[in-house]
Amino acid sequence: MAFEVARALDTPLDVIVVRKLGVPFQPEIGFGALGEGGVRVINHDVVRRADLTQAEMAVVEERERAELVRRARRFRGDRAPMDLAGRTVIVVDDGLATGGTARAACQVARARGASRVVLAVPVGAPDAVAGLCEVADEVVCLQTPDYFHAIGAWYVDFTQTTDEQVVELLRRAASFGADAPTWPDRGSPRCGRRLC
Repeated sequence: MAFEVARALDTPLDVIVVRKLGVPFQPEIGFGALGEGGVRVINHDVVRRADLTQAEMAVVEERERAELVRRARRFRGDRAPMDLAGRTVIVVDDGLATGGTARAACQVARARGASRVVLAVPVGAPDAVAGLCEVADEVVCLQTPDYFHAIGAWYVDFTQTTDEQVVELLRRAASFGADAPTWPDRGSPRCGRRLC
């Protein structure tokens, strides 16, 4: 999805690697997320409801931190993350259930110096979308259904993107924005349903 946005806008594309921290006995429910650069987001309500101990959380975090490092190396190789200082960054996610990974990605972008963070998603739970206004300057979400159960329910095909596909899309996107002039940051264009 981010590839298509970058291609349409002819703007550079990079990944911000984040990992969901899944509840051990029900991993599809996130109790938080980790992001590059040491970003850590914890949903204390989920931790409390799941009655998670610090030890249980630590096991999940250790596993996901190792996977985060592995994926960052796989996706970028020896290349450093894109310099985001002073830029408007559009963080694209496939949808928001709890918003933990999107929150972590926005925090990573901000920590890397982004002057403006726009979060773009096709669908999200209303509470998750509203909560992300704290970390994004703007949230654009096309649908916020009252009865939101799972992101995959809003897709005809919700097959996960493989590491190989990500690497190939980043390779194909290497020329995006190469010939585009640099304009002063005047905010992002308005489209979809703006929520912040």
